[in-house]
Amino acid sequence: MENNAAPERLGRYEIIRELGKGAMGVVYEGRDPSLGRRVAIKTARRDIIERSGLAKEMMERFLREARAAGMLNHPNIITIYDVGEEEGVAYIAMEFLEGKDLNTIITEQRKFDVETVANYGALICEALACAHDQGVFHRDVKPANIFIPSQGVLKVVDFGIARTHDSTLTQDGALIGTPTYMSPEQFMGQKVDARSDLFSVGIILYEMLTGEKPFTGEALTTIMHHILKSNPAPPHELNYLVPEALSAAVMRALSKRPQERYSNGRAMAAALR
Repeated sequence: MENNAAPERLGRYEIIRELGKGAMGVVYEGRDPSLGRRVAIKTARRDIIERSGLAKEMMERFLREARAAGMLNHPNIITIYDVGEEEGVAYIAMEFLEGKDLNTIITEQRKFDVETVANYGALICEALACAHDQGVFHRDVKPANIFIPSQGVLKVVDFGIARTHDSTLTQDGALIGTPTYMSPEQFMGQKVDARSDLFSVGIILYEMLTGEKPFTGEALTTIMHHILKSNPAPPHELNYLVPEALSAAVMRALSKRPQERYSNGRAMAAALR
């Protein structure tokens, strides 16, 4: 198979078209002929990974996404159907979604009505609670990993850096995540749990309610300083339409100390309802 050419098949899946490219490979629209089902197929090319010098770790990270998400069964988590490798290409076949990710919608819309924010937040928290119950922490909760289908329900996607309790691939001290949506403990390279993901949810909800990220900066060190030390103004002070109760729920999620946040996703979802 030519490195730059789209394969006609991967495993039992027919390749229809390219949807996008990532650092490790390409995402395709595909079809499972045995079920007549459209699928999205995320690939990782071994030759690209080997050139990075991190072949073993990156391939294991790619396959870990399939294992982590594949063990989860929730209407608001993308469904993984299959994983395999063929001719140097590892692939994950998953539910095909049409619509937009939340990052795109935020860019277009900036602010959202209070009911939408509360509903999206509760759905995200309930999906994460399902993952947390299985010992899986997402570690990169951000708008780009929240998908809003044109038909159907919100989905949390891309568990590519998720860590399970028994994972040994991600060592303490490694900076993993997207800086403006990371928790203080992630920046400090400390152990993370469910409350770290909920901090990230708080950042998303703050941005949706106010049109502003709570922690920003030109440099990584500036963002880190704000996340570790700064306290943003409560959302209701920036948007008078935000009820104080919802504002308080978001600010609790943004507490610097994990023990001051909601203990689990279901508790936060209940506060947002």
